Amino acid sequence: MIRGDRLDGVDRQVLFITGFLSKRWGNKSKALAQWCQERGWGFSCYDVRGFGDSDGRFRDYTLSDWIADARVVLASLQTGPPITVVGNSLGSWIAWLIAREHELIERLIMVAPAFNMMGVRAGSISEDRRQAWRKTGWMPWDDDPLHKDWPLAWKWVEESESSWNDSFHRLRPVKTTIVHGLQDKVIHFRGSVEFAERLSVIHPGFPVELLLVPGDHRLSAPEHMERLRRLVIEVE
Repeated sequence: MIRGDRLDGVDRQVLFITGFLSKRWGNKSKALAQWCQERGWGFSCYDVRGFGDSDGRFRDYTLSDWIADARVVLASLQTGPPITVVGNSLGSWIAWLIAREHELIERLIMVAPAFNMMGVRAGSISEDRRQAWRKTGWMPWDDDPLHKDWPLAWKWVEESESSWNDSFHRLRPVKTTIVHGLQDKVIHFRGSVEFAERLSVIHPGFPVELLLVPGDHRLSAPEHMERLRRLVIEVE
């Protein structure tokens, strides 16, 4: 079961999709909930299956499952007002993949998006380690001590590559803003630049804006949060 929180409202609703190994109530989601409440808007956030308060074991779920989770949550919002989706890191890419499927989504804000996260990850490690990952089917996410005990299936890589190849098909012209920190050492800003460039070639005129700003992966300093607030509340 997917567990989350929902605040009903009028005129607009905001859905927040968290990053990899992040629970639903962090600094950004708390701020978003406050901004929405001040305006009488709806707000929703949730934990993916296998993490946080949702059911299941992390090792039993992969990218496709988390995309499916986002679809389920979005389906529950379809009777409400227009939706702004705010994604963080991996949640940004998931938001992009599902935005084309729902007419009610009018605005998409991607913070430090992790496009093709595990495909990039697999390409950044040694060939020996990559082959061991493929052969055994598992690898610990051990770059960060907080994550070393979370086993990653090789299926993550396969699904990441497949979803990346599908990222530019069947698009709807949803107004999109990408914000990425120039000092991001977790997900390099180059990925957002390449995404925006490829999108402009495949879909000229797509309403996307790329903001490269001073900051790290978290983009949680006061100036970053104020920028996010302005992006969220400016819905026209």
